[in-house]
Amino acid sequence: MKTIATLFITILLAPLALFAEQGLTENYEPVVAAIVERGDAAMAAYSPATATATGNEFSRLYFDVFEGSGMEFTLDLKSSDAMLKIESGFSLIISQCMRSESKESIEATWKQMKVDMDYAVQHYSSGEEAPSFWGRVVQSFLILFREGIEAMLVVAALVAYLRRSGYSDKVKVIWWSCGLALIASVGAAWLLTSVIQASGANQEVIEGVTMLIAAAVLVYVSYWLTAKRDADRWQAFVKKSMDQAISGGSMFALGLVAFLAVFREGAETILFYQALMVGSGEQNNSVWIGMAIAAVGLVAVYFVVRFASIKLPISLFFGSTAVLLFAMAFVFTGQGILELQVGSLVQTTRLDGWPMVSWLGIFPTRETMIGQALILAAIPAGWLWLKWSEKQQAVVAQ
Repeated sequence: MKTIATLFITILLAPLALFAEQGLTENYEPVVAAIVERGDAAMAAYSPATATATGNEFSRLYFDVFEGSGMEFTLDLKSSDAMLKIESGFSLIISQCMRSESKESIEATWKQMKVDMDYAVQHYSSGEEAPSFWGRVVQSFLILFREGIEAMLVVAALVAYLRRSGYSDKVKVIWWSCGLALIASVGAAWLLTSVIQASGANQEVIEGVTMLIAAAVLVYVSYWLTAKRDADRWQAFVKKSMDQAISGGSMFALGLVAFLAVFREGAETILFYQALMVGSGEQNNSVWIGMAIAAVGLVAVYFVVRFASIKLPISLFFGSTAVLLFAMAFVFTGQGILELQVGSLVQTTRLDGWPMVSWLGIFPTRETMIGQALILAAIPAGWLWLKWSEKQQAVVAQ
């Protein structure tokens, strides 16, 4: 564990100096003023004939101004909900323009976006005042801890699973997968900034696709664990076929889950720290302190999950681990589709009156709801599949 933590810090920080500088602001008023001025002009000139041009203008406002100024990044640290409301608003208005919807419907979306941006200015803008030393420490802590907590929960659950199965020697596969994911994250960050020239849309699409792949693998592994949840069934499984399963496709699936859990946020975390260091000036020590505190926090979470798993009955442990992974798949699906919507790869259809619950990945769009409905539909489908498998095994046994 200590080795992988050292590897994490080394790989995370090494490439920061290689990336081009990008903006970072916590004074949101001029950013919002620029967005509103250009957005109002685009809306005034809107017609079905100029719909594509208007959509492209709002896309530029999102990636070049809202994201490029660093407002998206710093606002996300202060209030993820406030940032996601603005982000989903951009996604919706761009999609509406590309579908040449009526000017009235697009103006309604634009009006709500201005309300959301004004709220961000009033409640979260620091104005001209630079963040304090400890303010930077908190920001640095939040980046690593928030981005890493989901991955650490998944990794800790997988490690605990292998140890409880009597295969502690296979734990190294999980750590190697994490190490490879960190290296891949550095490569992805370098590609986004140096080769693809930091296209925001490319970053959103890459993250969205990674989330959806991770969701699919998580669903598979959660069912694999559920099938072994009963103690008697688990003992029989260990005696008959554990060696074959662990050395084959199931071990690959576990390693892939660990890889995707870390890679999902790895590149973005690197870019976040690069931006924070650029904006911190002489307060870079605050970034290191916050990072160190977050690393200690993540290690503590790992050991809490590991030791708690030892105390749980095996059926409860397997069941709770399967539920955790399935819940992660549900969240990843909603977040992944939202990223694809922001990257204009998936259209956005608003569902009026539906709530947004960002920590569950629930967003008021038809596309995200359909994706998560498919994940939920996998529950009865998986249950039927498990029952059918049990009957088949009973027939074979007889």
